[in-house]
Amino acid sequence: MRTFPKIAIIYLSYNSESYLDDVVSSLKHLTYPKDKVEFVVVDNPHPEHGDSMKILREKFLPISGGEIPHVTLLGQKTNLGFAGGNNVGIKWAIDAGFDYIFLHNHDGFIAAGSLEPLVEAMEADDNIGAAQPMILLHPETDLVNTSGNAFQYLGFGYCDNFRKRFDARDFKEAFETSYASGAAVLLRVDLLKKFGGWDEDYFMYHEDIEYSFRLRAAGYKIIVVRDSIFYHKYQFSRLKEKMYYIERNRFGLLISYLKISTLLLLLPMAIILELGLLLYALKCGWIKQKLVAYRYWLQASNWRLWLAKRRRLAQIRKISDRNFICSFTGKISFGDKDFNSSVLRYVGNPIMSAYWFVIKNLIFW
Repeated sequence: MRTFPKIAIIYLSYNSESYLDDVVSSLKHLTYPKDKVEFVVVDNPHPEHGDSMKILREKFLPISGGEIPHVTLLGQKTNLGFAGGNNVGIKWAIDAGFDYIFLHNHDGFIAAGSLEPLVEAMEADDNIGAAQPMILLHPETDLVNTSGNAFQYLGFGYCDNFRKRFDARDFKEAFETSYASGAAVLLRVDLLKKFGGWDEDYFMYHEDIEYSFRLRAAGYKIIVVRDSIFYHKYQFSRLKEKMYYIERNRFGLLISYLKISTLLLLLPMAIILELGLLLYALKCGWIKQKLVAYRYWLQASNWRLWLAKRRRLAQIRKISDRNFICSFTGKISFGDKDFNSSVLRYVGNPIMSAYWFVIKNLIFW
């Protein structure tokens, strides 16, 4: 007789009213046994619009445990960010005895039969630490949002195969990726207990990279399951605040995971890139945020914080840098067309890729 592990779906709400109808509809059509699923809504209040608890109660509670899985609402008094908000739901699910946790972005929804393939993949291989569905765009559901995320060696993460036409024949049933998107991913509760939840010091951006890297460093695989589908109403908006966190966090990520010898090899290209980024930030109006990110790294207390992370991560690490970097890429390719400038495409990417081709073969440690 087939058994179904218990899954807590963590939905991080943030001014999410316009997305809720699709979410409710998707929950109604889930084929996974609804009595084995809990839909946990963590509501981060918006600075302008406030919390969403009133509409969340109206949308979910009348049909909770009936047409849809049972719903638990966890309203927050302050915005805890993407990492902190998800951790509230993760802690609740761990305490409640669930086997798996599915992180669910507020601006997307899961296809009817998509939990089963994820669970089957995880149950079949204990070395899989996290499993991401194939994430497609919505309403352009024939186009890929991300087939697993790519990581560029200077700290940039981006959606792989973004806006390419989705044809299942082009993908293996399950395949490894550098890191899983935090928009939709199935996680093991036992590994969350062992290695901890998402790193709240990131607040937002790169926290999904960090958690995938933590698992990979400990010897686990991160995979994408082709036949599991999540639809994402994806928009990459260039808020200035976003650029601060992206720039700050990518340095933290590299410091946390790469050996000093590897970082020294990256340094020449990193300096060249920083000069280009300063000019780009000045042109695009987020030079202040870029300088604030630099200021963050000039404070000794922040170095102590991240070096302490580095020491803790070294204790769980089981793979070498050579194996760790094997999934890294040399180029940067964001979905936002303004980022993919002709200078980046025809000058930056060829130079960075050539540099990576050379130095990755020098890393034997």
